[in-house]
Amino acid sequence: MSLPREASPDSRSAPHDPDHLVAGYRAARLQEGLFDLGADRSAFGATGYDEFVDASGDVRPGWTELAEVIATRGRAGLARLRAAVSALVDHDGITYITIDHSHTDVHDTANPQPWQLDGLPLLISPEDWATLEAGVLQRSRLLDAILVDLYGPQRAVTGGLLPPQLLFAHPGYVRAVRGIEIPGRHQLFMHGCDVSRDQSGGFLVNADWTQAPSGAGYALADRRVVAHAAPELYERVGPRPTAPFAQALRLALIEAAPETAQDPVVVVLSPGIHSETAFDQAYLASVLGFPLVESADLVVRDGALWMRSLGTLQRVDVVLRRVDADYADPLDLRSDSQLGVAGLVEVQRRGALTVVNTLGSGILESPGLLRFLPELAQQLLGEAPLLPTAPLYWAGIDAERSHLLANLSSLLIKPTVGGRLIVGPTLSSEQRDALAARIEAAPWQWVGQELPQFSSAPTDQMAAASVGVRLFTVSQRGGYAPMAGGLGYVLAPGNEAYLLKTVAAKDVWVRPPVRAQAELTVTVPPPERPTPTPSGTRGISSPRVLSDLFWLGRYGERAESMARLLSVTRDRYHDYRSRPDTEGSECVSVLLGALRQITGADVADALAAVPRTLWSLTVDRECPGSLAQSVERLGLAARAVRDQMSNDTWMVLGGVERALAQVAAQRPNGHPADDTTLATAHALTLAGMLALSGVAAESMVRDVDWTMTDIGKRLERGLFLTALLRATLGRARSRTAEQTIVEAVLVACESSVIYLRRNLGAVSVAAVAELVLFEAENPRSLVYQLERLRANLKGLPGASGSSRPERLVDEISTRLRRLDPADLEEIAESGERGELVDLLDGMHGGLRELSRIITATQLSLPGAMHPLSGPARRRMAP
Repeated sequence: MSLPREASPDSRSAPHDPDHLVAGYRAARLQEGLFDLGADRSAFGATGYDEFVDASGDVRPGWTELAEVIATRGRAGLARLRAAVSALVDHDGITYITIDHSHTDVHDTANPQPWQLDGLPLLISPEDWATLEAGVLQRSRLLDAILVDLYGPQRAVTGGLLPPQLLFAHPGYVRAVRGIEIPGRHQLFMHGCDVSRDQSGGFLVNADWTQAPSGAGYALADRRVVAHAAPELYERVGPRPTAPFAQALRLALIEAAPETAQDPVVVVLSPGIHSETAFDQAYLASVLGFPLVESADLVVRDGALWMRSLGTLQRVDVVLRRVDADYADPLDLRSDSQLGVAGLVEVQRRGALTVVNTLGSGILESPGLLRFLPELAQQLLGEAPLLPTAPLYWAGIDAERSHLLANLSSLLIKPTVGGRLIVGPTLSSEQRDALAARIEAAPWQWVGQELPQFSSAPTDQMAAASVGVRLFTVSQRGGYAPMAGGLGYVLAPGNEAYLLKTVAAKDVWVRPPVRAQAELTVTVPPPERPTPTPSGTRGISSPRVLSDLFWLGRYGERAESMARLLSVTRDRYHDYRSRPDTEGSECVSVLLGALRQITGADVADALAAVPRTLWSLTVDRECPGSLAQSVERLGLAARAVRDQMSNDTWMVLGGVERALAQVAAQRPNGHPADDTTLATAHALTLAGMLALSGVAAESMVRDVDWTMTDIGKRLERGLFLTALLRATLGRARSRTAEQTIVEAVLVACESSVIYLRRNLGAVSVAAVAELVLFEAENPRSLVYQLERLRANLKGLPGASGSSRPERLVDEISTRLRRLDPADLEEIAESGERGELVDLLDGMHGGLRELSRIITATQLSLPGAMHPLSGPARRRMAP
């Protein structure tokens, strides 16, 4: 969506030269008050340097296009831009997880929130980018040299330049990995660097991220969103693309493999979907084309790292870790970790695996090390840092300790042994005295740093706010490659800005040089097509991933079926609520019984209770089998395998989640909402589930992942069908009641139209059974589900044709084929249709057993595995 092309008087009558654009913007700002550029900047921690306008109030040359957009579009245009960005963020399912760290169970406290992205980009001029690029590349080289020294000869320590306690007492120093080297020229693989401007407009580094840098995935996603939300602005500015960074990162990961690897297998190791940056990890894995794995997907055997996959093990050569080093190996590092892989360090020590960022690289984030960075730069590189850091004072030096203690109220206080950063301006006098005592008792454990300074830039909220940028580099054969841009952010107001707490992200646009812009019109021959790099992970999915995909299929089908059944129950209730004594009204209680049978929820039969029942089964996530519960679990399963999902998945799923949330919020005074609201929720959910089925049918490759999703779908449809027919047609009723019940069942099974075409006159249970149980051409029939299950099971790796799941499907199918639909009409003295009930009970029990066997054999992680022998890279697991 682009901003509307509204014409202002200035833009219609005057030429589009830079001076005119500046004047037009300034006039619009004065007349309409579009931007309060002078509003309480102290609240944002801004220092006076404005990215947008200079000291005289003129728009800086690099921002003229943005100034025109603001002046021309006005408040309404920026509101539409915000709405477009928000819609695209929801479309792509970009989230950030907030965790209440006061609780121990993060599964209960993890709360995915929509990613907050400002619609106005942060522009960087070619001159400023040249400064930033040179500075961050030098800083990456410097940190790499320091990392090599600290885990190698340690000349910085033995030569007296770096106090030893600043190295050995910091939790980022991992003794177990000393001597381990990764292949290639560099030991620091990826580097994140937070940068802002000082009052003079120069750049300062606020933090280095070398443990497991996050944000690159968000930066790539932000570019996609903002470019689509404001395409005309994007085309006019023509910022340098961020995609080459992803290509460089992918190539660097492949080249980081041990020399013995033929077709390197690369995986991205994640802490899981409850990680605060789960989206960042999954999106990056998706862009790179490498599997996103968790600790349960990996195992160390025979001196190598393997990825589990349906009874096989696939050798892993490179791990891009997003798990902190301490948690990466419970055997050699933190013993209580459930996020790492036992034996990972030993495999790397043997040279059979590369783990990046390098285990132990977290030492480079030490504030004590940062204090001595200029001296280390001179010793290791013979250069002075191009990007300075705000002045630091180590309390281990007497003169610096005196300065630190005298200025506690205006410094950031950082422990050199790990721990919480302390913002001096937030301390009371008692807290300052207590902190001073702690510093006096152990001076070497403390560093003070001058408060960060930030420039201000316009936001789509019609205000100026403090901003910063996280830049990224990745190692290459010839040095380091930067991302042309990075992850920009709007800082929180007040003292929280000093902790780099943010309220929104910003896309960072690096303007190309003028010469490059002029050359854009020149036709150039297309570059040679690169040679494709084979992937060793083709056709490989771990049991954990396949389990999530299996339940993805089941919850999607469960939500679709429940939406249909709730919808038809609501319709029948409205048909008979005013005439409860008629024979046809029995249909409502039968359908309520079916809901009780299928969900296990406490469903009352009384007509008066129907509205509350429908409300609870629609929006109550705690109600067993409810629509909201199925959609919520569908979302959890999808996010656990985000790297496997199409982008369209999030547009559909996000729309359904929002629709149900909006319905739940409309419950007035504890009473159910009106029928229209419920009907809308059922219709939107049904439409969403059908769209997801379409995405799976048209966008997923027919590999083992799709097969397991379809197995889950077919199982769930068979279970729902047999339970529904058992609860509705298992007992004979009056002719009128049976007529309405059968009609409702056919609607719930999406088979009413074809039934009416094939059958004239009164309804017949035998005819219904013929269509929804025995009709091989009906994609809603039970026999169709069984045939799909047979084909899917046969297509799984290692299928023999005689496995227990395959034999069980054959047994169920054989029993079904032996029956005559006419026999299912027979009614016993008890009023039950005995043959039909026995058949449906047997089918339902068989399908439940099939689900149990598939889960136990195909989707469970192996327990006590023994070391595997033999040279084969792919081996069968016991």
